[in-house]
Order: sequence, then C-alpha cells, then structure tokens
Amino acid sequence: MDDRTEIQEFLASRRARITPEQAGLPAYGGNRRVKGLRREEVAMLAGVSVDYYVRLERGNLSGASDGVLDGVARALHLDDAEREHLFDLARRDAGPAPTARRRSPNKPVRAVLRHMLDAISDAPAWIRNDRHDVLATNRLAAALYAPVLAQQADPRRPANTARFIYLDPAAKEFFTDWDKAADDIAAMLRAEAGRNPYDKNLTDLIGELSTRSEVFRQRWADHNVRHHRAGVKKLHHPAVGDLELNFEAMTLASDPGLTLLIYTAPPGTPSADGLRLLAAWAATDDQLSGTAQREARRPDA
Repeated sequence: MDDRTEIQEFLASRRARITPEQAGLPAYGGNRRVKGLRREEVAMLAGVSVDYYVRLERGNLSGASDGVLDGVARALHLDDAEREHLFDLARRDAGPAPTARRRSPNKPVRAVLRHMLDAISDAPAWIRNDRHDVLATNRLAAALYAPVLAQQADPRRPANTARFIYLDPAAKEFFTDWDKAADDIAAMLRAEAGRNPYDKNLTDLIGELSTRSEVFRQRWADHNVRHHRAGVKKLHHPAVGDLELNFEAMTLASDPGLTLLIYTAPPGTPSADGLRLLAAWAATDDQLSGTAQREARRPDA
C-alpha cells in the first residue's frame, strides 16, 4: 500500500468510529450519509479549514505542522499509539530521512544481554525485535514458549510470534485469549510499519501473513495500532496447564529495536505454582537432553 492510501484509510477509519455525541457535537435528527463524523466536523474540531482537512485525509500530510496534527488527533480522539502513528505517517509523507533506508535491525543480541537473561532465574525473560522475532531467552522463557520456539526448524529464520499466532494451529490452544493476541500483534506490526517502512524483513513478514492468512488480512485492514508495554498474558502450556502472567515490556535504549519482556505471577497464586512447576519441568528436560547427548557421544553408541 502506498503512503497516501495508508494515510487516507487510517484517518477515514478513525473518523468513522467517532459519533457526533462522542465529539460533543449536537445530535441532529435525520439520516446521516456517513458513518461517524463528517469531514467538515473534524475540520471544525481540529481548527482547520474544510479544504485543508480534505487535503489531509486524501493522503497529503506533507507540510502539516505539529499543531495541526495535534488538532486532528484531538478531534479524532486518538490514543497515544494512534497519535504517534499519525506523526510517523506524516514524517513518511515528507520523505525518508537520509539514514532511514540504511537502518539495520538484524544485529545479533549482545553477549551481555544474554548474560542478563541468564541471571533472571525465577521469571521467564526474553528479547525480541520489532518484527516479533524471538532472539534470545532464558531457560524459563524457552520452556514457557516451547510451542512458539518449535517453529525454529530453520536456523536461518528465528521463531516469530506473529507467524505462530496466525499460521500455526497450535496458537489457539497456547493463547487462551487468541482473538486478543491476534488483534494485538497485528496492531503492533501496523505501528512498526509506520515507524520503519524500509525494513524489508518486516515488509516480507507482513506480505507472508497477508498471503497466507485471511484473518490477518481482515485485522490489517482495520488500521489499528497499539502499544503493548504491560498487561496480562493468558496461556495454556502443554506441560503445566493454564497460566495468567503479568508482563512488562522494556525497550533497550542501548539496542534500538530490541525489547526485553519479563513475565511474573503474584505470589501464592495458581500461576505462581505453575511457574515453579515449569522450572522443574525445564530442569528435567535439560537433564534428559544432556543424558541423551552424552549417550550419543559414547564410543559404543
């Protein structure tokens, strides 16, 4: 999709969901020909002329000031993620930054970060990039996300949670609230595509999901964007059963594009017991794997 079409569809989709009553406008009787607000109503609320807003919604954000974009964001009741996406689209419409096409998001995870993960022994912790490739895990996260990591048959392509959610039938059993997980991942990928449209691997992933999953295509067409910095994950692990875990997602300032995620459970809850059981399961699995490897190396094996 070209930039102007993306701007047009994003603004039109946000306008369609706001009723006059929600915007604080009089509710006139009679049939309205449009769903949501009219363009002239958005223009009035944003403090710009109708012609100027029509130009914006036709995909021309070039030259729009921060004040104008803020006015549009307020008129359309955009949340923080949507406002940020609008500004990203405006920057794209103004043309790529000189270094935009040279950004390389494929750097390996530094050894010090892997050591940090290993030092977190009581909680699942892992690092992903903005495409949601799983790049590094501690032992508990590897055990927790075993169904996702099973994708990693091709060592040249890391496991990817978006690919797992939309293309692997096991995802609907693993993610107890699969619909929310699917909504979240599509919205996060949409936001990342706005920030970094020149990431070929991201574009390829979106193309693959769009080609192979009608459900993804439907969610992608909604133009939703979302931050995913904290919350609750409801999972069903094949070895330990249901888990309801709090998560925190922290961007790594020294490694742009990488995010550290840590999952915890409140003490005394069934999920806390489940994490302890998961740790025991992971330790047993490690021991069995080590025994198998030693047996394979025996001269008489």
